[in-house]
Amino acid sequence: MKFLYERTILSNGLRVLSQKIPGIKSVSVGIFIGAGSRYEPPKIAGISHFIEHMLFKGTTQRPKPQMISEEIESVGGILNASTDKEVTIFYTKAGGNHFVKSLDVLMDMIQNPIFLPEEIERERSVILEELSMTYDQPDALADLLIDQALWPSQPMGTDVGGTRGTVNSITKEHLTDYHANQYVPSNIVIAVAGDVEHDYLLREINSRMSIYDQPRKFEIEPVKQAYSNTVSVELNEKPTEQTHFCLAFNGVAFTNVDSYALDMLSTVLGEGMTSRLFLEVRENLGLAYDIHSSSIHYSDCGATVIGCGSDSAKVDLTIAAILRELRETKIHVSVRELSRAIEYSIGRLHLRMEDTRAVMIWLGAQEILKGDIITVDEIESKLRSITTEDLRVASENYIDFGMSRLSVVGPHSDKHEFEQLLSSII
Repeated sequence: MKFLYERTILSNGLRVLSQKIPGIKSVSVGIFIGAGSRYEPPKIAGISHFIEHMLFKGTTQRPKPQMISEEIESVGGILNASTDKEVTIFYTKAGGNHFVKSLDVLMDMIQNPIFLPEEIERERSVILEELSMTYDQPDALADLLIDQALWPSQPMGTDVGGTRGTVNSITKEHLTDYHANQYVPSNIVIAVAGDVEHDYLLREINSRMSIYDQPRKFEIEPVKQAYSNTVSVELNEKPTEQTHFCLAFNGVAFTNVDSYALDMLSTVLGEGMTSRLFLEVRENLGLAYDIHSSSIHYSDCGATVIGCGSDSAKVDLTIAAILRELRETKIHVSVRELSRAIEYSIGRLHLRMEDTRAVMIWLGAQEILKGDIITVDEIESKLRSITTEDLRVASENYIDFGMSRLSVVGPHSDKHEFEQLLSSII
């Protein structure tokens, strides 16, 4: 598929992007908003996520929740949303002949929510259950705790859903105020992928536009790196069969040139069944069923994170094995390993981009977060230019054992044991 997207900025600041894919039967529509946990005052942490839920609960045109979902599901389509630290997305995927319906539903949702008090209270209970579910899932809790270890005492390190206390404190006035300040055209991107003409898309958007721009009140709070020259452990004691943990190191923003080398380093380490950590920790030592690595990038920070679930009696052996592989990676990555990582990443990217939803997210997420689109071909070119020396330098600069972060969820009560284990590799 040739990647030839079109981009228009409307007079009110709304950005519209589309990728026409002739002959494909589905069309995916996404509306991206600059709203997430990093925009939120601490007293109302979780409000972006709360609003995401509430926009499904009724609009002036569709006052009952089922009237929203039924329009898309009745034609076999998908309607969903998600909130992250820096962006909220509402999206549909449906047959191409239902494009107008999809756009109409989404634009109605983001422009005309009614925030009925009874629905607010009902959804508050649902969100509290969602938070409880996270704390009941050891792997999800380990993911949450590693953010706290990396970015303590700031929005970057808090749960996107907030806390029970902040969710209970959010009022209708908070919701309407936050919505009025964040859901404005200059803070919104609409992205579409499928067999749809760009001019037709613009006409349909303009005919439904009812919100006008105004200054936004909430901006992203810059990250405060709280690193000291010591390791740090976040521990949550739970009577689980396995111990789930995340081991993390400071990374870079998605605009940093080192991000590509860190991505390939992560792929060498723990992406796929031929990665170093999979082969050593699972295949050779039999210490884990699932082990993986990811390279995460945000607007002004990032991290390399290794996640694993291990027998609680052998968790120290598992962490030690991971640290050995990290140390070896700092010394040497072969040309063959790097070539595998590059081809693996490019191949997965091309497979993913055969889906209209993936193309839509590719366009919308880059535009809302970076204001610029890097094409698949450009990514492929950047990855193929990476050398083993680039990986060595990235590993040396960012895999700093003296500032490693670890989150642990399992039947353990003494975090000092884990601090000593991390310190032993320095």
